[in-house]
Amino acid sequence: MNILGNVIGAVAGIGQTYLANKAAVKTAKHEATMSCIKNDANWESKMADASASSFKDEYFALILSAPIFFIGYAIAVDDPSIILRVEQGMTALGALPQWYQYLLFIAVSASFGIRGADKIMNLRNK
Repeated sequence: MNILGNVIGAVAGIGQTYLANKAAVKTAKHEATMSCIKNDANWESKMADASASSFKDEYFALILSAPIFFIGYAIAVDDPSIILRVEQGMTALGALPQWYQYLLFIAVSASFGIRGADKIMNLRNK
């Protein structure tokens, strides 16, 4: 009977160790997730603070709005050559090296606080 008790005790000990390890892994995953959430919140807060005194958002907003302004102006003054020039400008931007386009996209995305730029770029390539 002593042998049976020892075997049951050993199996119970293994079971307890297994359950304790499983609980420790679950706790570690939870702590890692919480840490990521806190880091993301800290990053967003720091970026918001840094953007408070920066004019780059306004700069990019003006640059991105310029084609719309020029097209509207061309329609108002009935000058289609302005629209052709805007189209030529867009074609020229499209002809820039892809690495430059990516850097420009990342800079604009960061300026506006858009996260996940890599996911958006993947949509562009499809």
